[in-house]
Amino acid sequence: MQSFALIPHPDTPPAGAPFKLWVNVDRSAAFGLMATANIFFCVAAPANRFFIPATDEPDRADELWQTTCFEAFLRPGSEPGYAEWNFAPSGDWAAYSFSGYREGMTKAEVGAPPYVRFEDNLIWWGVGATIAVPSDDKFALGLSAVLEEADGTKSYWALAHPAGPPDFHHADCFTAKLG
Repeated sequence: MQSFALIPHPDTPPAGAPFKLWVNVDRSAAFGLMATANIFFCVAAPANRFFIPATDEPDRADELWQTTCFEAFLRPGSEPGYAEWNFAPSGDWAAYSFSGYREGMTKAEVGAPPYVRFEDNLIWWGVGATIAVPSDDKFALGLSAVLEEADGTKSYWALAHPAGPPDFHHADCFTAKLG
């Protein structure tokens, strides 16, 4: 298992007391052409500090990034194309394919929806997701989060940030490896 610390964008710090956000990632259970990637985002602050959208029945949904949402970007090898996965604490999720930097966006073909789960431990909370990935590919990995606090403050977190406004699609954010 790999563990990564995310940092807030300097132009969008969280409100109130500082906190940590980290992500644990592992790849396991290869079954022929496919394997699983387990991604668990952890926020070291009480969940009631944040706006966590509710849903009746978790499903695929667009524009999850407009409020509290966790994201994983996977780019195979040195190819320009990449996949974006979004996970909400409600269990809603999204998956997109891009042919290049913010180009050619389409809904990704997903054989089975990801397994998304929310855990609240009173002093920290987290969202985990298990997704299927090709078993032979190695990926450049970008991990990020949008956190909306109860007062409406939004902070944007990533492994690294390029200059300018938050941009999780930028190549500078793909600093981790999976595979």
